[in-house]
Amino acid sequence: MIKTIGPFDFTPPPQLHFGCGKISVLPAIAKGYGSRVLLITGKRSFDFSLYSNDLLEGLGAKRITIVRQTIDAEPSPAVIDAAVIAHASFDPDVVVAIGGGSVLDAAKAVAAMLPVKGSVKDYLEGVGTRVHPGVKVKLIAVPTTSGTGSEATKNAVLSETGEKGYKRSLRHNNFVPDAAILDPVLTLGCPPAITAATGMDAFTQLLESYLSTAANPITDALAQEGLRRVAKSLPQAFHEGANPEPRTDMAMASYLSGITLANAGLGLVHGFASSIGGYFSIPHGVICSSLMSAANKVTVRKLRQEKMNEHALTKYATIGKMFSNEQKRSDEYYTDYLLEVIEMWQDQMKIPGLSPYGVTPAAYEKIVNSTDNKNNPVRLGKEEMVEVLEMAEG
Repeated sequence: MIKTIGPFDFTPPPQLHFGCGKISVLPAIAKGYGSRVLLITGKRSFDFSLYSNDLLEGLGAKRITIVRQTIDAEPSPAVIDAAVIAHASFDPDVVVAIGGGSVLDAAKAVAAMLPVKGSVKDYLEGVGTRVHPGVKVKLIAVPTTSGTGSEATKNAVLSETGEKGYKRSLRHNNFVPDAAILDPVLTLGCPPAITAATGMDAFTQLLESYLSTAANPITDALAQEGLRRVAKSLPQAFHEGANPEPRTDMAMASYLSGITLANAGLGLVHGFASSIGGYFSIPHGVICSSLMSAANKVTVRKLRQEKMNEHALTKYATIGKMFSNEQKRSDEYYTDYLLEVIEMWQDQMKIPGLSPYGVTPAAYEKIVNSTDNKNNPVRLGKEEMVEVLEMAEG
């Protein structure tokens, strides 16, 4: 039976340029916005890449003036404020972000704050009290990892780590990048550990948005397409990092995960990622990949116990069948198979647990009290959430 379609809104994705070698179109796209480019990259990855010299030469040939800003960790409000102050007088026509999710989020925030006054902290959800007007400098996003899907989202995630830390979003529909260039070649040098953490993050985002209580037919279709590519290519991308075929699949899966999370929301894993990421210095992808198995096991168990959301269990089975080569098995079999695959992949890709990063049982209550799971297919109680943390200790 097809579920009745309820009302929903949909944020449009950016103009997309996808394919191996597409980085070559960047100078022409940037020139279309103007002649002053603020280039935001990682601390070292851009300079050591095989494409940086050709790209800089291409920008120079278009008579484009470039100013650089590097980002070496997940961005904080202080980092964004400092970058805005440093480059306000340059008055860029376009911000170009080339890097992982942290670089893209930082660039998104810088582009949003250049036209307005005050600290970005004043505009963060749940932290500040001001409402951003939605104006921004033009933004081109070029991801070099396949994970966060930030090139397709409307929010920039910023954090301050510590006892009173937080991880919150600067969000507006207008903050979706104006253009995204997805060139799988740029991900070929991504180390296995980062490939695993970012790939599992994309996997999590696709699965959580598919299971979300705010999902809709469009996000369901896109999530299924992304999950098909994850099932086919994530282990191969991990083991054969120089192979462009699985990298291409994962680039598309990551991009689709950004669209689906922006329009359907996410579940418990990303609820935990927000709270844990504020209190502890752990890469976002590591948090998500370490929690994925435990969160889904406890969620499925409660769905089966309560029997109040059979639609969610059907969705779990649909994805499990996609990952399995078995035919004509029960929904229970396919759901359990998916849970086994997630656990197996975490083990095979050597995903670390939370405890090596200092997350101890003493912090569980504080984490749980600040964790939201509103879009999870079933709401978990505090004891169940603590159980998820215990299972993810490592």
